[in-house]
This record gives sequence, C-alpha cells and structure tokens, in this order.
Amino acid sequence: MALDMVDYDVKVRTAVQAFWRNREAARQRQAKSGNVDQGERSGVTAGKNMENFTALIRDIVYANGLSQAEIHQERAVLSLPGFFRPTKLWDLIVMYKGELVAAIELKSQVGPSFGNNFNNRTEEAIGTAHDFWTAYREGAFGEQIRPFVGWLILVEDAPGSRSLVQYTSPHFPVFSEFKNASYLKRYDILCQKLVKEQLYTAASVIASPREAIDNGDYILISDMTDIKTFVSSFAGHIAATAARLG
Repeated sequence: MALDMVDYDVKVRTAVQAFWRNREAARQRQAKSGNVDQGERSGVTAGKNMENFTALIRDIVYANGLSQAEIHQERAVLSLPGFFRPTKLWDLIVMYKGELVAAIELKSQVGPSFGNNFNNRTEEAIGTAHDFWTAYREGAFGEQIRPFVGWLILVEDAPGSRSLVQYTSPHFPVFSEFKNASYLKRYDILCQKLVKEQLYTAASVIASPREAIDNGDYILISDMTDIKTFVSSFAGHIAATAARLG
C-alpha cells in the first residue's frame, strides 16, 4: 500500500503561516498590555507557535494505519525517562498499544541572535538524542522496536541567517563543510549529521521569511533535510508499525 503523504506541502504552508501569525499576535498583545518582552521574546513566549506542525504529524499517523494511536501534545504527558537525567520533556509523543512509536522535537529560531541560539540548539539536539538512545539501550521503554525520533526546526530566512559566519579555531582546522557556511547552512549540516550518526531517524530544516505571514512560503536547503524526506520517513515508520501491531 502506498504511503499517504496527506498533502503535506499544503499543511506545511498552513503551519508556517500560523507560526508567523501567532508570533505577531503575541507581540501585539504584549504591546497593547504594555508588558513587552525584550527583543524577540514576545514571539517566543507565546508558547504554541509550532502547534500546526503537530497537526501535520497527527494526520500522517491517522492516514497511515494507526487511527487508534495516542498522540500526546499536553505537557503533563510528554515526559519520557532519560539515562543521564530522570526525564526529558518532548514536544510530541506517539503511543500505540503501550509501545513508544515516535518522539519528536519541534523547534524554531528567529533573528537577530542566530549565533548563540544555533549553538544552544545544536547542543540540545545532540544531548537529547544521546540521552534517549542510551535510555533505550538500557530498557527504559521495555523491549521494543526502535521508535521514530524526529527533529524539525523552522528558521527565519533573513540576512542574518544567510550571511557567511566568521569563526575562530586557533589550534586546529574546522571541518571543511563549515567554511563559508551561513547559519541556515549550518542547520542543514547539523540535520544531515544527526541522521547520519543515527541520533535521529529524520531531521529537517525549513527556512521562511517573516513575510510568509501572508502566504506560508518556505524554502528547503537540501534533499536530505527536505520536509518531504521527513514526512515520508515518518509515514513509512507509521505504516510499518501498523502492519506489525495491527
């Protein structure tokens, strides 16, 4: 049976547009109340800017054979055990018949502070995955097939994320792929390596300008980190789980 991709492009555009609209609505509410966060925090502290991406994930689960799956989005039920820490709070968890089917992180980054935020996101993504798979190896989730572990980030398409980044490494040379790489390219490299090193089943970076508030426009950086690659990998995992657990 062919995988159902659930018109993912339309849904991604809707999610991107909602992301920018939610940020702008949060900014306007705080400006009106007079309690304005510094810099870009007014948009960040709105909370559920990526919630329409969870709708895409839900549709993929239901369309590919797991209509009875439990899709957890509420904070109270998003914790999974870790190895180096007691628990980790994920952005979305899929359960079916007591088995952990998927755990997914949905992140975003807007300017102007691309540098510090990129480093923080990188360390967080790597640490989360290492902690998760060590816990899996040690039986934290019982004896089960490897779950799908996904990482998706929406990054503002702006001069600051597209300009070449300077770096210093006085003692040893950096890897060549990082030379003359913008922050968008660095995110692409990060996502590719997260998958190559089997830290995540799929990882995707989506770039979108603030003007996408009107149309949901977005661009993709490479085939390996394309949202279609993410969606097809996830849909395949769901279909395989449905066939296995029925």
